[in-house]
Amino acid sequence: MPSLQLALDFVDLHRALGVLREALRGGVDWVEIGTPLLKAEGLDAVRAVRKECPGLTVVCDTKTMDAGRTEMEAAAKAGADVATVLGAASDATVRECIEAGRNYGIKVAVDLVSVQDPVARARQAAEWGAAVVGVHCPIDEQMKGKDPFATLRAVAEAVDISVSVAGGINSETAGLAVAAGASVVVVGGAITKAEDACAAVQQLRRVMESGVAEHTELFRRGGEADLRELLARPSVPNVSDGYHHMPPIPDLIPIVAGQKLVGRAVTVRTYPGDWAKPVEAIDQAGEGDVIVIDAGGVPPAIWGELATHSAVQKKLAGVIIWGAIRDTPEIRALGFPAFARHVTARAGEPKGFGEIGVPIEIGGQSIEPGDWIVGDDDGVIRLPRRHAVEIANRAMDRMEMENRVRKEIKAGSTLAQVADLYKWEKR
Repeated sequence: MPSLQLALDFVDLHRALGVLREALRGGVDWVEIGTPLLKAEGLDAVRAVRKECPGLTVVCDTKTMDAGRTEMEAAAKAGADVATVLGAASDATVRECIEAGRNYGIKVAVDLVSVQDPVARARQAAEWGAAVVGVHCPIDEQMKGKDPFATLRAVAEAVDISVSVAGGINSETAGLAVAAGASVVVVGGAITKAEDACAAVQQLRRVMESGVAEHTELFRRGGEADLRELLARPSVPNVSDGYHHMPPIPDLIPIVAGQKLVGRAVTVRTYPGDWAKPVEAIDQAGEGDVIVIDAGGVPPAIWGELATHSAVQKKLAGVIIWGAIRDTPEIRALGFPAFARHVTARAGEPKGFGEIGVPIEIGGQSIEPGDWIVGDDDGVIRLPRRHAVEIANRAMDRMEMENRVRKEIKAGSTLAQVADLYKWEKR
């Protein structure tokens, strides 16, 4: 059976070792000191991992781009069995790493990340004496919904040496990796962010052996067709964190507590109190859409109970009002996700001014028709259409990471200790 490689992509050695000890009980075969850990902790991380698992293959993910001899020597002397060089490096550097590896007794893996012709480079690497070629879909491309399997199949058919694969692999895709020709399956987040790393490893090994996928709600990345499902899971704070701490639209009040709002924006521009265009937008909106209304940010109300009944009948996902709302007890009884800047009893008149389906600006943020809107008790945030897939995947990543941190705190740590705040404070 192909080997299961655990990628320890942490920046704190104590957390990496904690996950490693759990994972070892599940039965990993190879252990990787990921590039973030190597950069943060240096070769001491290799020495520490070597001490924890003396009988396993230890990979030092140097991702060497230059100075091949020096970096292979250093990795070997620290206790690594395998070190990596980037396939995008010069021919001289790749060949120097392989030659140095022979001299210092360390295997060399050529990482094909971002190589324009991965099949041709894999053949060269095999011809020069590399032990492994790695098909690698990097994290930033995973967040855009990409996966490594098409490249994996092509590379595995082209070479006779070991082929590793990395790129968001979980219990639904580990079997696909084996079927596509991987001899080493590299898994990071599906183990390192799991609440129980031992159980996660055992599940992955079952899938790799049987080829039968096991469903997971976590550690999966999606594309455009998966956006609603992806965004339904993480909180608005998770979305904000994944969106470079983008602030939510300010000063919006959640009318119905505990409700999650996810949908595409149907935009409306109207005048304060003129509720004609907002109500007409209900007829134009599709199931699962969110009506987003710029009513000048002031009363009178342009939305109430009867509009809400209409929106419920159309199966809309919610309404955002940069203006005023009324009939809030009735709206709460209907459980309809609604956010507004003001609550007032006073309604305006339906004069019909304004537009539907045009770019608007509310709370200093521009919103275009078709942008994704996510809301909960912590606020409302807008995701531009062109970046929505990436932001949704990054929000899932943040949620998964917090699940693991929560588990470590419950085990007796504190947030400051888990995050190693004292180490990372600016001085």
